[in-house]
Amino acid sequence: MSPFTSWRVARRAVVIQCVFVLAFAVLGAAFFKAQVLDHDLYRSESARTHLRPIPLEAPRGDILDRTGASIAYNVPGYSIKLLASSEDSLRAVVARLDALIANDTIDVDAVVRRWDAARYQPALVYASGRYDLVATLEEHRAVLPGLVIQREPRRRYPDSSAVAHIVGYVGEVSSAELDNNTFPDARPGEIVGKQGLEVEYDSVLRGRRGIRFVDVAANGRTISNQPEAGSLAPVAGTTIHTTIDLNLQRFIDSMWRTDLPNRRGAMVAMTPQGEILAYYSHPTFNPNDFIGGIDRDRWAALNGDPDQPLYNRVIQAAYPPASPFKLAMAAMALRRGLVDMDTKMRVPCTGSYQYGNRVWRCWNPRGHGLLTLRQAIASSCDVYFYQLGQMLGPDSILADAADLGFAQRSGIDLAGERKGVLLGSVKRYVDARGASTWGNGETLNLSIGQGHHTETLINMVAFYSALAGDGVKRAPHIIQGRPSKVTRDLKLTAEQRADLRLAMIDVVKSGTATGDLAREVGLKQFQVAGKTGSAQVTGQRDMGWFIGFAPADDPKIVVGIAVEEGIHGALVARYPVRAIVHYLTGKAVKADVRTVTEDTSHTSTDSAGPDISRPALPQRRP
Repeated sequence: MSPFTSWRVARRAVVIQCVFVLAFAVLGAAFFKAQVLDHDLYRSESARTHLRPIPLEAPRGDILDRTGASIAYNVPGYSIKLLASSEDSLRAVVARLDALIANDTIDVDAVVRRWDAARYQPALVYASGRYDLVATLEEHRAVLPGLVIQREPRRRYPDSSAVAHIVGYVGEVSSAELDNNTFPDARPGEIVGKQGLEVEYDSVLRGRRGIRFVDVAANGRTISNQPEAGSLAPVAGTTIHTTIDLNLQRFIDSMWRTDLPNRRGAMVAMTPQGEILAYYSHPTFNPNDFIGGIDRDRWAALNGDPDQPLYNRVIQAAYPPASPFKLAMAAMALRRGLVDMDTKMRVPCTGSYQYGNRVWRCWNPRGHGLLTLRQAIASSCDVYFYQLGQMLGPDSILADAADLGFAQRSGIDLAGERKGVLLGSVKRYVDARGASTWGNGETLNLSIGQGHHTETLINMVAFYSALAGDGVKRAPHIIQGRPSKVTRDLKLTAEQRADLRLAMIDVVKSGTATGDLAREVGLKQFQVAGKTGSAQVTGQRDMGWFIGFAPADDPKIVVGIAVEEGIHGALVARYPVRAIVHYLTGKAVKADVRTVTEDTSHTSTDSAGPDISRPALPQRRP
């Protein structure tokens, strides 16, 4: 029978029709799924092949002083970035870009690392491009596929080095910081705080990044710079208001550069309630150098400088507290009821004190005679405090010092604060010294602020703020509205605090600070109370202290200074006093301005203090 009979042909036609219908049904269903059901998915996949996300940096919040003056703000700037489909193409474009830039060299490896960390985003080449550079690159855009130039806010510190150790600086988040989750919500290439207030309040200041999408061809060339749908505007960071008096800060910076240009040290001013008015460490640095990435040579110079300008001496340097600690000794004895302000010691000061088989000297070889506690504070008589220390005993000194908050962090709202050293028990103290028993001279050393004891400037000033105020030690703070956290109660009566203030007035009027302050303008308008100190440091020359406050009967400001190597406390008193007068009267004090030179007329005790060598700064890119 022929296979082409009519009924066989008809049956085959039906089968073929069914096959075609089924095929078209499957294809129709697939098209419906792709075009309708999975429309959003495929649209997104399609966009991914030609749209690239460009992060938009959020303006950081401003940092203002107590009057609203700017410490840090933002200015317009340009960032230069490259989009690339591969590392080879990126390196090729960077090489062309580098050839167009005179007197500069691009760190190609750094650009590649940024690209590798986020391949769908443009790799940063310059974070702070100059206008002339931007103009040059725009002229050569045709040979620079993937070039992205956009305006972005840039940080500016108008007072530069005068505020460096308060405000810190900003920089690109590092790979180590991303790996360690130092900034939990940061993304590669984002600008974050690195030191000071910038890092302490980074989460508040940074704001939230925006994003825009641009149309990019397969070779990475930008087709259109117009933002596509889905772009999000950045959200600016929050402005923070500080307690800093920028006028006082500038005055201290100017005074230090004029009178103490080659001296390492620090000065801090605060109210008795804990508000920081000025905060200064010298030598200092220019935080504007870090904007857009610091030059390698400049970074190497900062790290290699033996004076360590990046080292924050207000909160990180710990020094023997020397004679300013005598006020703490007096407070310990007063609150234990061992003495009052009229108590005299058994042995008068003849310039030295015999204890065991050793003679311990007073700073004044001529001696002070038989003194009351008030007179001993004014004269800073070592012999008196040797005997006061013996009355208290080592256990009481160590326990009471801990109770008063010594060798502890002050609690200031800045990261990196260091604790001083003063071990809280005789056993721990002896073990730390590598000795078998408590030495007879240890008590005497501690009594005058020497021995195995160091303090930061900020913690010492916080203690004196409590003496100047209501007897309560509060954590210093730089941000307005921050609650004043109580850290210690000195447990002194109002009468005892008033008596100690009278003794500190005598220091300025007739005691160890008198000679240096005799010609200072402004002291007739109000009384200044304070305490000088000269600390011995192992392997270094003596360093000078002065901490004072005014008006003595109703203190509004407490100022402390610590100056390293080759200067005594009697010669540094003028600088805090000038700052006090400037703050209270609103005018600079220029009387008898002299640059300090080494002075050796003031002989301190013969006890050696601890080694306060500073730790090396980390050798890393910021």
